[in-house]
Amino acid sequence: MSEEKKGFLSRELTRRQFMKLSAKGLTGVALSNSLLALIGATRSQAEAGQVDVIATPDHLIAVNRAKCTGCQRCEGSCTLVWDGNIRPYMARLHVRENKNFGEEGPTDDYAYGGGIYGQWGMGPDTCKQCGDAPCMAACPVGAISVSERGGARVIDADTCVGCGVCAVACPWHMPRIDPDKHIATKCVNCGICTRNCPTSAIVMVPWEDVLAAM
Repeated sequence: MSEEKKGFLSRELTRRQFMKLSAKGLTGVALSNSLLALIGATRSQAEAGQVDVIATPDHLIAVNRAKCTGCQRCEGSCTLVWDGNIRPYMARLHVRENKNFGEEGPTDDYAYGGGIYGQWGMGPDTCKQCGDAPCMAACPVGAISVSERGGARVIDADTCVGCGVCAVACPWHMPRIDPDKHIATKCVNCGICTRNCPTSAIVMVPWEDVLAAM
């Protein structure tokens, strides 16, 4: 077996391992010090369940809720690059929904939950690039496809009719409907948010670097 094929198989195995963790975080997972350093997390943060991981075709995305301050710079950077202006409500990743009450939203015991009114546990949500993406399956005009470069689920603006079915079908409601252009947009894991986060609360690490750190 060629070294290139061995490397690909190792990468796929590692990616599948992290895909199983995507909904569980890193609580109780044995991680090397080098991998923790790579994703910018401490062992105590990982063991406390404050670090979430998303396995995309090209990268491991790590979100450290202990580092997120809710500044929304990631959302501003996202829309500035993709839309030419700063519109946090149109960002392809979402922080503003989590800022006040965390990921669970307002509850009777909100003071013990996330967000600024609770225990300050917040963080950006970004597209999981699902293998069997509900948004792609639900689109009535076939406007969502898998990008040949990077494997992200992308929306064809020329085909999209702005019906919003993709946003409803997505469990995390990641797609957004642009009120001016009347088309849907979504995260393609471009990395703009990671490069503009002042605390490195969200990072994207290539699988080759993940393999080397394990």
